[in-house]
Amino acid sequence: MNRIKEVLEQKGIKQTWLAEKLGKSYNMVNAYAQNRQQPRLETLMEIAEILNVDVKELIISNKEK
Repeated sequence: MNRIKEVLEQKGIKQTWLAEKLGKSYNMVNAYAQNRQQPRLETLMEIAEILNVDVKELIISNKEK
């Protein structure tokens, strides 16, 4: 599962809210969440800041090995 989508679900945040905060369309944020498109590094860092998580949490799985 996509880490952006996981964090949104954990925090109870909707993709529409994130899209509004980023100034991007819902379709673009949904593409990030569904792994159809990868955000630019700058955008990924902005998403991490908005969600109040370390950017590494969005790119590294936290599943136990």
